[in-house]
Amino acid sequence: MLDVRRLRILQHLAAYGTVAATADALHLTAPAVSQHLAALQKEAGTPVVEKHGRTLRLTAAGELLVAHTEVILAELAAAESGLAAMKGGRRGTVRISAFASAARTLVPPLFERLNGTGTGTGPAPDSTGAARDLSLRLSVQEPDEALDELHKRSTDLALVHSYTVLPRSVPAAWEQTVLMEEPVLLALHPDRAGLEGLAAGQPADLSRLAHLPWLTPGPETSCYEMIQRACGAAGFVPDIRASSSDFSVLTALAAADAGAVLVPRMALPDHTAPLSLHPLVRPVSRTVFTVCRAGTGKHPDLRAVLDLLHETATALDDRTAGRPDRPR
Repeated sequence: MLDVRRLRILQHLAAYGTVAATADALHLTAPAVSQHLAALQKEAGTPVVEKHGRTLRLTAAGELLVAHTEVILAELAAAESGLAAMKGGRRGTVRISAFASAARTLVPPLFERLNGTGTGTGPAPDSTGAARDLSLRLSVQEPDEALDELHKRSTDLALVHSYTVLPRSVPAAWEQTVLMEEPVLLALHPDRAGLEGLAAGQPADLSRLAHLPWLTPGPETSCYEMIQRACGAAGFVPDIRASSSDFSVLTALAAADAGAVLVPRMALPDHTAPLSLHPLVRPVSRTVFTVCRAGTGKHPDLRAVLDLLHETATALDDRTAGRPDRPR
């Protein structure tokens, strides 16, 4: 009979890539991991890993076992979540990985609500109405990195995004919840917008703006790829004059007439110099959503965080909907 503990080690090896990294993640020694893998191969009756240079890689049998292990671990997680819900939940820690603008905009209200501070109404209640004693741990990461951390079980919840011009692939078995959809806006200095014949809030045709200098996030980000694709669809390659993964830097440069930038609405800083903001004639939008591993979404702790995120995103969407020219 296959040992679930050893299957879990194999699943971690598939996620982390090396015996040493797997051992670190599971708080085991590398020899112990190797011994468990050898025992699993005996149980399976066929090799599940093979040497590839100085590393190990899964055989076809190993990949088959990992696929089934994901289902088994999801069922175990669902069972644990169900038991926790029956017992009123285990007050613990929820680890969140979120991209920068979501970490700035959507996550702080969670801390306010759970700590009973700010404008919230107090700690989030559980199903019995009692105050929960939850602790949050936040890491700010690009969506691909957050999903990788989720796969490695180093985080509990990934807060990620995709664009209409740049879809994001997520394993079908994972649980996804859409929080909001927001437009991508063109940001220009007001005088520059006037010179380009753009009135306040008027939709912009990117094909008419190919001559402008452009400001973009770093090439390691999906937002950079979004801008490349949006400009490419308009028939040009942007002439990039400045690059920063901080949208507050990019919008400050745009406000100084250093160039044009495409920015998701939520990434606009709360306080900035005057900007002229425009939706696009060929709209580009960003979908913000949460992802958690299969079977974990019903755990009371994670469920409470998901509910609060949904409330926060709905309130933010209500405040900004229909205001593409914010701020002026």
